[in-house]
Amino acid sequence: MAGALRGDPREVVRRAIGVVLLIAATGVAAVSAAGLADADRLTTAVVTVLAGSAVTLGFAVGPPVTASVDPLDPRRFAVVGPEPRPLAGALLLAGFLSVPVLVVLVLGISLAVAWSAHGAPAVATVASVILGLTTCVLLARVSMALGALVQRPRQSRELMGVYLVAVLVVVVPVGVFLGSLEWRGAVPSQLASAAEILAWTPIGAAWGIALAPTAGAAIGSLVVALVTIAVLGLAWFALVTLLLTTTRRPAAARERGGLGWFAILPGTPGGAVAARSLSYWLRDRRYIVNVVVVPIAAVVSTVPLLVAGVPFELAVLLPVPIMALFFGWLPHNDLAYDSTALWMHIASGMRGAPDRIGRLVPVLLIGIPVLAVTLPLAVVAHGRWAILPAMIGVCAALFLAGLGLSSVSSVLAPYAVSRPGDSPFQQPQRTGSGGVIAQGLVMVGAILAALPSILLTWRAVGGDTIDAMFAMWVGIGAGGVVLIVGVTVGAVLFEQRATRLMEFAEAT
Repeated sequence: MAGALRGDPREVVRRAIGVVLLIAATGVAAVSAAGLADADRLTTAVVTVLAGSAVTLGFAVGPPVTASVDPLDPRRFAVVGPEPRPLAGALLLAGFLSVPVLVVLVLGISLAVAWSAHGAPAVATVASVILGLTTCVLLARVSMALGALVQRPRQSRELMGVYLVAVLVVVVPVGVFLGSLEWRGAVPSQLASAAEILAWTPIGAAWGIALAPTAGAAIGSLVVALVTIAVLGLAWFALVTLLLTTTRRPAAARERGGLGWFAILPGTPGGAVAARSLSYWLRDRRYIVNVVVVPIAAVVSTVPLLVAGVPFELAVLLPVPIMALFFGWLPHNDLAYDSTALWMHIASGMRGAPDRIGRLVPVLLIGIPVLAVTLPLAVVAHGRWAILPAMIGVCAALFLAGLGLSSVSSVLAPYAVSRPGDSPFQQPQRTGSGGVIAQGLVMVGAILAALPSILLTWRAVGGDTIDAMFAMWVGIGAGGVVLIVGVTVGAVLFEQRATRLMEFAEAT
């Protein structure tokens, strides 16, 4: 901690100012946390679990997002030949001596004051603070150890983009959910339910012990917290052993020059395909136009329904499933967009599975964030959060089933498209109807796979919450099965039809 205030004077000043601001913010937060003693027990419990879960999650995602360099990296001690287990234990204890952990300790003590005012047992209060603090430290240690294994010496633009997308996927739905609640001087029931669920998860269990509504809930949260700490502890000791017994791969000069997605994704056949596909999807205007058109088409599709008199709260639910269907449909002719570049896959003897899986990565990276952001907005416009699980099931079924069927269609029935560099709206002449049939079959197949979930969702719209949960699991299950089967079949067909695919690419 003292070493952080040495070195470049400008860096030292920046860190010192950051510490001062953090102390001030911690003081304000501690006073506010202690002030929960004047609130009712439910409000204090909900705020504790939600805030504690957010802080705990921050310890896990903070190191990779901020590209923090771990001063206690186990490999720094490898020169003295330490035993892995004693070193892991010593580093874990040292992990408690850091500014972020001290901040959490101060906030935990302030919360303990509020818990005591609401009659929380002293044992439960102490256990909650200690377990919460330990979970934060272990998550930070494991996260930094995993980052050391990946060995990313710098934060590339592509990697920061992935982190930003992940943050949006989490923050936007949560923000929409909180913004749509009607407080009216009391904790909304939806927020209380969310806190109750978080109290049974690894990130929130420790913070739900002190003010649990029942003794059974307190014991359940205690068990989850202890299991979480045990698992993270085993992972930490295993990672230290792995770090001390592996050799760093030297970074080549070419690698530091910036290879974009190729430097981020694994150096495997599937990783190479995914990196090349991501480069195409984010730079080739033929792909970009397809991605941009999907949300526009989905929103425009609601206009005829509104004109025809369909209630707004029903019509507003349609655009997101339509986007899920089209996102799953987009890669149905992905091989044709490769043009003659397809020879690299075939000439290298690439297996079918890496090709099929790698080509789905860009669609997943684009489709999941868009759906995750727009789905809560549609549910808010609809007015009933109870319908959210059903909508997740429908979108998952349409999206995943579309990807699975597209993995077969792009190999079995490719058709000519505009060549690289041509206008996306310039389509070549086709002598047959194979392209139209392939497009139609993928869409119809995805809708049929999602039909059970759609029917259950329609019943859930009428007010049956049980059908909403059932629709979610049915949709996820059906979509997942079609995706796995489609990728498997597409991989086999890719290997069997490699020569024909190359002839197709050369001819078109």
